[in-house]
Amino acid sequence: MAVYGQVILLGMMLFVIGGACVLIRRNLIMILIGVEIMLNAAGIVFIAASLRWGALDGQAFVIFIMAVAAAEVAVGLALIVYCQGRSGSINADTYNTLKG
Repeated sequence: MAVYGQVILLGMMLFVIGGACVLIRRNLIMILIGVEIMLNAAGIVFIAASLRWGALDGQAFVIFIMAVAAAEVAVGLALIVYCQGRSGSINADTYNTLKG
């Protein structure tokens, strides 16, 4: 297997680990970390594909992914701090106020 295939396999494994963290954990901070792992895994796969085909498009797209991840962390942590102050918990199951 070529090095590119191994890097793509690593990205897929990281994506699955991040998805499992998002689905299994009930702590809002752990859910946020799982989403970050998934975004990093997508970035790794874009870099591997970019190196494989010799195009810089994947590497440019990773910069946009990193910008979105930074904005997502800033907004997500601000929301978590606000919600923790209102309810006293960061457990995702306690936030059911949007249920109809």
